[in-house]
Parts: sequence; C-alpha cells; structure tokens
Amino acid sequence: MFPKPIEKSSRSTQLTYQALLPVALLLWLAPLIAVALFAIRPSVDFTLGNYWGMPSSFEFFENFAQVFNSSMPRYILNSFMITIPTVIGAVALSAMAGFALGVYKFKANLLLFFMFIAGNFVPFQILMVPVRDLTLDMGLYNTKTGLILFHVAFQTGFCTLFMRNFIKALPFELIEAARVEGIREWQIFWYVVLPLMKPALAALSVLIFTFIWNDYFWAIVLTQGENAQPVTAGITSFNAQFRAMYHLMSAGSLVAALPPVAMFFLMQKHFIAGLTLGAVK
Repeated sequence: MFPKPIEKSSRSTQLTYQALLPVALLLWLAPLIAVALFAIRPSVDFTLGNYWGMPSSFEFFENFAQVFNSSMPRYILNSFMITIPTVIGAVALSAMAGFALGVYKFKANLLLFFMFIAGNFVPFQILMVPVRDLTLDMGLYNTKTGLILFHVAFQTGFCTLFMRNFIKALPFELIEAARVEGIREWQIFWYVVLPLMKPALAALSVLIFTFIWNDYFWAIVLTQGENAQPVTAGITSFNAQFRAMYHLMSAGSLVAALPPVAMFFLMQKHFIAGLTLGAVK
C-alpha cells in the first residue's frame, strides 16, 4: 500500500532517482531563479530581448532602490493592515466554532459542520460579481475593511474544519473533569482547551497569513489604487501603458515574498508540531 523506500530499490533505480532529482529540483526552482535574475537586470536588457543571457550590467541596488522609492512601502503596509486582522479574526472565530462543534453534541452539529466545509468547495470565481456588488452596496468597496471582512468570512470555513478536528483529538476527560469541578464553559475553553491548541493555532496562523498575503484575485476585484490595495496587486503598478518594467516587478516580487517566508521560519517549530501532532498515535 505504501511506496517502497528508495534504499530498498535496485541500484539502477537508485541511480536514476539520483540523476533525475536535481533535474526536478531545477525545474521547480526555475521560476524563482528567473525572478531573481530579472531583479538584477537593467531595463535595457528587456528592450534588447536579452532575457536569459548574461546581464549587460548588475543593477541590484538601483532596482531595489527604485522599488522602495515608489509606492511599494505603502502597498506592503496595506498588506500588513489587511493580513494581520484577517488572521486574528479567522483564527479566533474558528477556535470558538471548532470548540462548539467538537465538544457539544446537538442535532444540528453535523449540519453546521457540513455548511462550514461546503463553503470551501464553492469556486471563488463565481462569487466575484455578487461579492463586488455587495461591497458596493455596503460602502466597503476599495477599502481595507471590506477586504478584511471578506477574507475572514471566506477563511473561517477551512479554519473551523482544522480546529474542530484538532479539538476532537484532545482527551475529553479533561473537559469532563473541569465540569465536575464546577468550571464554567467559557473558562473551560479559555483555561483548558485553548492552551492545548497552541500548536494548531500557530500552524493555522502561518497558513492563513500565507494565503491572505499572497492573494491576488480578490485584491484586484475589491480594491484599486494605493489607498487599499495590498502588495500583490500593487506590483502591477510598475506596468506602464506602453512598457512593462519587469526588472522592478521582479524586485518588488522578491520584497513582497519576504514577510511570509520570515513568518514561516519564525514559526517553523510550532508549524510542524501543529501539523504532525497526533500523527503517530
């Protein structure tokens, strides 16, 4: 049922694997390498069609200086102002919803849980026009608040699925013992369950931070201009009417990728613990 470890395969299979692995790794890294190369090229290379050859000059500092002297810092600030409240709101709501669905037994439990899950299977593209019209009617179009509320609503389903399953795996005897001691339900959640959920909270926070930070579709549907647009949409501001500044777009993309990468490495220990907790029970 499980694939055979490569160590137990024949020598020819091992050699083939060792030969193809660097090729697969290079193909996977090719887009990132291309962006890194484009970020240090001068604009004249793109005019002359020198996309993959040796750069005519290395303009690493010049390109990144132009990025930071543009509206890019404002777009990055917008991304933080959108992503951080979204992560807090989605994780907080899903922790409470997951506690209710994972601990309490009532008739509509499975129905509510199914509704949370069903929302994840709706193609978000078909919601483009209704959601945009809704934000216009509520006066939330082209505002960070509208984008935050939408992301919280759309991410809560996945987060609740994650939290509910995690809480289900916790020993129910702890909750029963707390109830015998006369502790109120909200105190059980705050003092008993929530501390045990720290690995799941950390893992989910990293995932949602990455999802929201990298969102491009809803950023261009619900916002426009530097007042509300996040950095993923702001990078396109380097496109002029008759010219695309690919070197600045590549440099801006590298700058925009730094926060989620830093977030992952800072929370790596908790992230891995949250994903693998209970895997060997």
